[in-house]
Amino acid sequence: MTSIRQAAEDYLALRRALGFKLKTEGHCLFGFVDYLEQAGAARITIELAIAWATEPADTTPTWWARRLTVVRCFARYLQTLDPVTEVPPDGLLPEHTAVRVAPHIYTESQVAGLLQSAGRLQPALRAATFQTLIGLLTVAGLRMGEARHLDRTDVNLQTGVLTIVDSKFGKSREVPLHDTSVDALAFYAGRRDRLCRAIRSPSFFVSTRGTRLNSSHTNQVFAALVAQTGIRVAAGRRRPRPHDLRHTFAVNTLLRWYRGGVDVQARLPLLSTYIGHVDPRATYWYLQAVPELLALAADRLEQHLGDLP
Repeated sequence: MTSIRQAAEDYLALRRALGFKLKTEGHCLFGFVDYLEQAGAARITIELAIAWATEPADTTPTWWARRLTVVRCFARYLQTLDPVTEVPPDGLLPEHTAVRVAPHIYTESQVAGLLQSAGRLQPALRAATFQTLIGLLTVAGLRMGEARHLDRTDVNLQTGVLTIVDSKFGKSREVPLHDTSVDALAFYAGRRDRLCRAIRSPSFFVSTRGTRLNSSHTNQVFAALVAQTGIRVAAGRRRPRPHDLRHTFAVNTLLRWYRGGVDVQARLPLLSTYIGHVDPRATYWYLQAVPELLALAADRLEQHLGDLP
């Protein structure tokens, strides 16, 4: 019979082949396998699973529940190979529900202000890079990491399509752009090549040293631009982030659809695919995050119910 360790390796390989990276989960699972081997256990039991999951006494019940979830998923897989495997039931270690903080949705004037502030950066290459980067995030809904990791070969200015390679959950996708966006990227590419002769990276967006943009530095520059633009949020709300431009794109798309009277339910999978969500349910969260969207959805439902016999 396959050992538990070999089964764990096969299980992770199978899930990674489906696109899951499982870095934390993989480390966690092999920690559990080590625990079983040290205990001399030949199979998974609920008692052993709980004992291991709650072993770090200085951590939170939420972390215990997540550790047990890793074991539960693996145990379900292993039970198909070894029927005596015990699967910890759901809810055995209830996880406290995390509260998702609503994103900042940028107004058109705030985006314009960010672009103007970026245009005043020095030297000229930094200004061109951040103006174009912010513009692309606004109109394409990319994650900041996806934009930073774009190589020149990923930006096809002839077809107007971006290729996002190995993004979140290991997925890749193609993102078509409007002609005006393609023109802006082409203009940047020309300025970039004129202003930076010593390019040391295949990256489409480059730093003043000709290297790929650094995540920490990019966030620092963006935070400074937000401050210079004078964008303020109410007390207790999240500070505006680059990632909120992605949220803004999704929310504005849904708003246009609702106001245009289109079938949002039918189009939502298209938006999910475009922005790289694995499941349309992740996109549905925007309805809860923005009151204006929720109101439009409620109005649509009320109209639907009013039409019923």
